[in-house]
Amino acid sequence: MLSADITRYVELHHELGFKFRLQACILRHFARFAEPRGDDFVRTTTAMVWAGEAPSVAQRRERLAIVRRFALRMQAEDERYEIPPAQMFGRLTRRRRIPHIYTPDELRRLLEAASRLGPEDSIRADTHVTLFALLASTGLRISEALALQLDDITADGLVIRNTKFRKSRLVPLHHTTRAGLERYIAKRIRRCTIDSSVFLSLWDKGLGYSRTNAVFLELMRSIGLRGPPGVPGPCVHDLRHTFAVRALESADGDGEATTRHILALSTYLGHAHPSDTYWYLQATPKLMEGISKAVEHFFVGVES
Repeated sequence: MLSADITRYVELHHELGFKFRLQACILRHFARFAEPRGDDFVRTTTAMVWAGEAPSVAQRRERLAIVRRFALRMQAEDERYEIPPAQMFGRLTRRRRIPHIYTPDELRRLLEAASRLGPEDSIRADTHVTLFALLASTGLRISEALALQLDDITADGLVIRNTKFRKSRLVPLHHTTRAGLERYIAKRIRRCTIDSSVFLSLWDKGLGYSRTNAVFLELMRSIGLRGPPGVPGPCVHDLRHTFAVRALESADGDGEATTRHILALSTYLGHAHPSDTYWYLQATPKLMEGISKAVEHFFVGVES
């Protein structure tokens, strides 16, 4: 009963266009815990015990919040569903993680480390160099890059299909990015595989996120940009933040140019609204210099 209701709940969110991956995983984990205890519905006591087994307070709050939202939805159909208290583990808050903006030297070191990946008789090194370089030069989401198929590479750019917001977009490529991608494709098409993914694993199948992220973290540790496992540090998504910041830096403090850049950047990154793009921006010396120039120009104009 509980598992069936969770399946219906998850499928509803998928039909509405949500990926709902983490929530689905957590809810199914809850069902595996609750059903052996004889629970066909969400019981507050069971939910509290299960959530309390998470290793951190933040994870306990997250677990309880997901189950509580599910219980609220299901109670409209069946009053036997109990609603766990919202703040048993404290208020659920989200703080913006400060992104790491990579320097050109850090990107160079990352790609050099990727170029040394083995085995020597494979295209593993070329695959990861091209993938990380593509992320840095286009600002693609890692999921979008990994989903690329050979047919998505066109004369006009990359066709990004069914993105985060279930829309497709065309991403034009700089000539240097296109040249690097074409060099990799020339090697990639020699692989005798029926998989049409652009980026292949050692087993000639499309790269998965988990393994790709693990490789990225290993490379970052090898060049001294991350500490041991469990210690926070720069992540692969920061390549997207870096692209957004560097693109805006090219506006050089010109107010009208900045406005045009934000609108173009929002479209290029596949954001639903320009305001979403602001989330990716982080203060850098060059951006702060541009802001200072703009403020100075504004006050000089007022005084004159």
